[in-house]
Amino acid sequence: MKFPTTFRWGAERIERRDLLQLLALGSVVSASGLLGCESGATPQPARSAPGAPPTGARPSEDFLFLQLSDTHWGYSGANNPEADWTLPQAVKAINASPIQPDFIVFTGDLTHTTDDAGERRRRLKEFRSIISDLKVPTRYFVPGEHDAGPDGGEAYREAFGESHGVFDHKGVHFVLLDNVSAQGSVLGDAQLEWLERGLQKLNPATPLVVFTHRPLFDLYPSWDWATHDGARALSILAKHPSATVFYGHIHQAHHVQTGNIAHHAARSLVFPLPAPGSVPKKAPLPWDPNAADHGLGYRNVRERSGAPEYEDIALQLAARAAGPA
Repeated sequence: MKFPTTFRWGAERIERRDLLQLLALGSVVSASGLLGCESGATPQPARSAPGAPPTGARPSEDFLFLQLSDTHWGYSGANNPEADWTLPQAVKAINASPIQPDFIVFTGDLTHTTDDAGERRRRLKEFRSIISDLKVPTRYFVPGEHDAGPDGGEAYREAFGESHGVFDHKGVHFVLLDNVSAQGSVLGDAQLEWLERGLQKLNPATPLVVFTHRPLFDLYPSWDWATHDGARALSILAKHPSATVFYGHIHQAHHVQTGNIAHHAARSLVFPLPAPGSVPKKAPLPWDPNAADHGLGYRNVRERSGAPEYEDIALQLAARAAGPA
């Protein structure tokens, strides 16, 4: 199947080249096709997605948002010799696109870990400074273990405020969860009780989207690709037939269905990691200077006639002198 050169989002006409320019950098999602959206290296025919909302529970209008994950600002190493350039380049490309999402969500590991408290704060400050150039004014954040693990989230909260929360946008209810600040890769009793209290007030037919860093299900616990009390969170979310979880942490696109809940991991903006359990020890994949796809990038999801269509988009890292795409 070949994608058309022009898409329609509501009354807005969008050229394919403009869409790909933006989507090479992040996961742009249409609210109508949001729930249960999937990704594949090969474009797939339009179809209803698992976890789609019940009839009559569609969002009030279409909208787009952009998910960026695992930027690891402060990383320096052979697995991405251009790591100090990727995030500023992404900001420039997003700003240059004629398509502006309603908001942007960063799903953790904004910065690369350090045991130096002063350096951690400096990296968080630098990250904030870089993304302050984004033309999209509304941004949401959840921490990753690189941001919050060493100090229980103290420096993260100084920079970004509370590490979990909720917001509503055009008929969709969004929840931000922190499964990295507490020791032991957990959400913790207090946050789980807060989640349950809040969702008890929500109409089960309301589209529900959750952002977190680690997966809430046991993807590969020996690599810390799990949340140890995530099953409790999933039992709460399972009461809402339209629940979808977007997360990061594993540095690759990955899609799983647990009951009625769809889970979608995003690629990283720094380096990819191997498929779950595919090698004896988790380690960043080596950098190939001649590779067409360095494993960085995100997925393109668009809604047509109430169903999502999708394709994975690789982030092409051209020479620095080339400037933004």
